[in-house]
Amino acid sequence: MIYETIISSIDMQGVAHVTPFGTRMQDGLVVISPFKPSTTLSNILATGYAVVNLTDDVRVFAAALTSRSVGSLVAATQVHGVRLSEVLAHKELKLVKFEDDDVRPQLFLEVVHEEYHQPFQGFNRAQAAVIELAVLVSRLKRLPLEKICQEMDYLTIAIEKTAGPRELEAWGWLIEMVENHKAALNFENLA
Repeated sequence: MIYETIISSIDMQGVAHVTPFGTRMQDGLVVISPFKPSTTLSNILATGYAVVNLTDDVRVFAAALTSRSVGSLVAATQVHGVRLSEVLAHKELKLVKFEDDDVRPQLFLEVVHEEYHQPFQGFNRAQAAVIELAVLVSRLKRLPLEKICQEMDYLTIAIEKTAGPRELEAWGWLIEMVENHKAALNFENLA
């Protein structure tokens, strides 16, 4: 099972990087498998630490993918790193094992500290639709545009039926990314 989360990491100079990431659990460890090249991969290998941020605010996922502010950051409690200040919970991680691969290496991280900050209120179909579109946007250069557009058409149903202001804002940012990608492809085809 893959959980959609937000990973925060820092480089050796303390510069933060925040990005959506699918994580999974294996033998009590958090496992992430970033595509190369990856800032998150470089940061974790350099420092040995990361933080999993758990949020139901899908704007954070969309903001990270569209170069918008993801919110404020605060120092992690027990590891050298940062976390988002407005999350439901966070888990501070320490790298314990690395399996290299030419395309998608695997990082195995131990949870050394976790905190719960806000209660989970429940699921919203529009939130799930935004997360699905965020995954597609993160793969704009890997997936055929036709597939992305077909998926977007279907996901729009949930947005139209169940979205609140946060989901609509996030959806708009992601749609803008897809439209910019379409325009860039059309420009390349004209050249």
